[in-house]
Amino acid sequence: MQVAESIAQMKRLRSELAEPLGFVPTMGYLHEGHIALVRRAHEENASVAASIFVNPTQFGPAEDFEDYPRDTKSDLAMLEEAGTDVVFMPTVADMYPQGFSSWVEVGKLTERLEGASRPTHFRGVTTVCTKLFNIVKPTRAYFGQKDAQQALVIKKMVADLNMNLEIVVCPTVREPDGLAMSSRHVYLRPEQRQAAVSLYEAIKFAEELWSQGERNAEHLRQVVTDHIRQQPLAEIEYVSIADIRTLEELETITDSALLSLVVRFGKTRLLDNTILQ
Repeated sequence: MQVAESIAQMKRLRSELAEPLGFVPTMGYLHEGHIALVRRAHEENASVAASIFVNPTQFGPAEDFEDYPRDTKSDLAMLEEAGTDVVFMPTVADMYPQGFSSWVEVGKLTERLEGASRPTHFRGVTTVCTKLFNIVKPTRAYFGQKDAQQALVIKKMVADLNMNLEIVVCPTVREPDGLAMSSRHVYLRPEQRQAAVSLYEAIKFAEELWSQGERNAEHLRQVVTDHIRQQPLAEIEYVSIADIRTLEELETITDSALLSLVVRFGKTRLLDNTILQ
């Protein structure tokens, strides 16, 4: 496995990689969810690249950029064991040199849910992904369903801008008790981690009602909300049942819907989702 620590070095190494190339962009502090993306990329491509870059432009002023967990040694060991060919680890100065002033923005989809809570977040995500795609030039890029809105936004951006790559969205990887894997779990105190299982439990209750024929979106939102509120440590930011293409909130589900939620435990923000279909 080779490591590229500059854009110039990544471009040189890219010319040596066999086609097609699968790419897994990450912010590091890797877990099994990230490695599942790498494995999927290996199944579908001749070579695999990953990136480790904690992107400052997708963090708001009161968010955890400086405190975001980092463990480069462990990350590289996991990626090498998974058979990654190249890891791109640029510096902030290389990605955003002095005078940088160009941004990529996707309208509408970014105005709801996470975009409403974090107004500059998706501008940072779409800009850094565009830069990474231009540098790495992958055939396919792999994202997790856990960040469902992000995956929709990236797919929209790639389609609208006629980017020459495929976006592959892979299933959420969960802990044994059902909690969606996240690098931010390291922030949780033991009692918060135990209470966080309520997110998955609430989703399963909604899925069960859905399977029994419930199509009233507000009732399903209330079921999810009521279950999570039983945990005193949980602070609900939003529970959404929205159109899976536009993310507009639904009153009645006629076909399918994205059930998504964000809940805070102290300063730690956890998100999860499922597709009702």
